Amino acid sequence: MNPEIYEILKDRILYMQYQPGHILNEKVLAEEFKMSRTPLREVLMRLEWDMLVRILPRTGALVTEIEFYLMMHTFQVRFEIEGLVGRLAAEHCKDEHLKKIDAIIEKCNPLYGERNCRKLVEVDIEFRNLLFKAASNPVLKETSTNLYTITQRLWYTILDRGNWDDEVKNVQNEIMGTKKSWEDGDPKRAGAFRKDALTRHFELIRGKFWGN
Repeated sequence: MNPEIYEILKDRILYMQYQPGHILNEKVLAEEFKMSRTPLREVLMRLEWDMLVRILPRTGALVTEIEFYLMMHTFQVRFEIEGLVGRLAAEHCKDEHLKKIDAIIEKCNPLYGERNCRKLVEVDIEFRNLLFKAASNPVLKETSTNLYTITQRLWYTILDRGNWDDEVKNVQNEIMGTKKSWEDGDPKRAGAFRKDALTRHFELIRGKFWGN
């Protein structure tokens, strides 16, 4: 599989350049990326495994719809995994991780008053990558990232609804709370905080999705 093309197409789907229902035509993409269809199909098969597209025989792939009930089931699994990520990160975090988390917290400040959904998601992803580095478990990272990918579009599509500064504050508070749990040196409490933070995040998404 061509990882560069995979990341390009995945990015276009996650940030809604390709809307749900969009057809990824093999011929068009092969011409755009100047590649044969065989390696392109490998990329599309990986995106199907990510649950971002559905392969259409002799055509290409269809970008999947954002189905709330699938998201809900995915979040149920994420709640448990997030607790493990938080616990392991707290057990293994070092001073270098605390310095990096401070830098990520600071990246939230310019976003107040600047309604830029992509930048806020990128801050969240950078924070998650730091959690994975601290946790130092590649299998956990891959599993958690795959689940995050499934739910990312749902968050992104409703992120600009309501008070923008509240959204930025929610992300920043979550990162600050995680830092404090590291400093407290209590991995069990850190895991509980991560699970609770994701639960609150889901409740906010659900409220916006249903218009509450």
